[in-house]
Order: sequence, then structure tokens, then C-alpha cells
Amino acid sequence: MQPLRVVNTLALALLFAALARPAAAAPARLAKSLEFKTTAAAQAHCPGDLVVWSTLSKSKAYHLAASRYYGKTKHGAYVCEKDANAAGFHQAKS
Repeated sequence: MQPLRVVNTLALALLFAALARPAAAAPARLAKSLEFKTTAAAQAHCPGDLVVWSTLSKSKAYHLAASRYYGKTKHGAYVCEKDANAAGFHQAKS
């Protein structure tokens, strides 16, 4: 086989392999219907679950009621802990 033909064959093989890969899954996000403005509204949605304050940012963190950030961050909402965990959120370290 000629060297140029080998290079072209390899290039095509790499191209097809890249196209055959499944696309990366879109990051999970909380649905707007699961975000609440008050703890009472969130608790009514999930009576048996813990209500947390979720920061609706790239950090995907949520705060418990004992946290100083609970209900305080600029972009956030009250959500059920189960819903936050299902969407890939995690408990904040602070």
C-alpha cells in the first residue's frame, strides 16, 4: 500500500470513529416546576422530604436549613432534596 493511501485510510477511520461516538449527555437540570419561592410551597410539593435551598448555578450545590446560605444566594430556589439529588446536585460543604 502506498504511504499516502494509508494516511487517508487512517484519517477516514478516525473520522468515522468520532462520528460513531454517542453525544455526551446534557447535564441534568432542575425543572422549573420543581423550584419554589417559599419553603411552604416546596414542603407542600414533597411532604415527606427535606426542603433544601438549591443554588441554580454551575456549582450544583444545595444548602440545608442550618446553613448560613439557606435562602440567601442570589440565584436559587427551595427544592425537595430528592429532586435536587436526582438532578445531580450535591450538599454544599459549608
